[in-house]
Amino acid sequence: MYAAPPLLETHVFAKVPVELEIRNRTTDWLQGRHHGRPTSFLEGPSFDREGNLYCTDIPYGRVLRVAPDGRFTVIAEYDGEPNGLKIHKDGRIFLADQKNGLLVLEPGSSKPTPFLVRANLEPLKGPNDLVFASNGDLYFTDQGQSGHQDPTGRLIRVRADGRIDILLDNVPSPNGLVLNGDETMVFLAVTRANAIWRVPLLRDGGVSKVGTFIQMSGGGGPDGMAIDEQGNIAVAHAGLGSVWLFSALGEPLYRIASCTGGRMTTNLAYGGPERKTLFITESSTGTVISAQMDVPGRAMFSHQ
Repeated sequence: MYAAPPLLETHVFAKVPVELEIRNRTTDWLQGRHHGRPTSFLEGPSFDREGNLYCTDIPYGRVLRVAPDGRFTVIAEYDGEPNGLKIHKDGRIFLADQKNGLLVLEPGSSKPTPFLVRANLEPLKGPNDLVFASNGDLYFTDQGQSGHQDPTGRLIRVRADGRIDILLDNVPSPNGLVLNGDETMVFLAVTRANAIWRVPLLRDGGVSKVGTFIQMSGGGGPDGMAIDEQGNIAVAHAGLGSVWLFSALGEPLYRIASCTGGRMTTNLAYGGPERKTLFITESSTGTVISAQMDVPGRAMFSHQ
């Protein structure tokens, strides 16, 4: 094992204002939890080309926009449980919604519409997170309630031409995911196994020799991930109140601790000048925190 890595400081970038907190409302998602009734639960941070940060609010079916000065705006509210969020290069916002499947929010619209509700005629279990490849292929995790008791979570690809590939169907709670620099590998957060898997992509479109890349411990397990231009992977460790930065070889480089006291560091995205700021959702306090990084984050499909 490795020695404890150095700590990096975080600062509060923005917090859900009191007027946007929701109280005294019951939802299916809240009833299924055993950890209190949050007034928001932020996830899925992604930046648009204007520097606005978009987040989801899972229990209350909201998509929120955070301006560069930290001001929040609700841009969509609907009957759903949006988690992962990524922006297409044409401006459409794609949502991994645990209740409704993959959804798309057109520019200027306040109501998302279905994009994918079944994979090869089979119902989705409950999408969690997603990422675009540079050719427009969409990879997403179909997590549902999978775990060690039911290791049937899936990694699915929707190709740009509409074809659907079930790449894995034996994952105990697949969550965040990133592609490596040359897009020959998916790194997959497997929350209930407390691990990051490496998923090699074959030239014929399949996968082979899937294995554990990083074995973690403590907390609830890895959640969202982001990758930088050197292949270093930032992993949000939900339940531990930290983000870990691992090298391209899997060695721990930094621990980035939440400054809020909250432990639900759930997801993250690079942004700011030169993409050298890492923005992190700390869901238990409705806060977006940030840390300054040495290496720029990899440009997302929305900015390519």
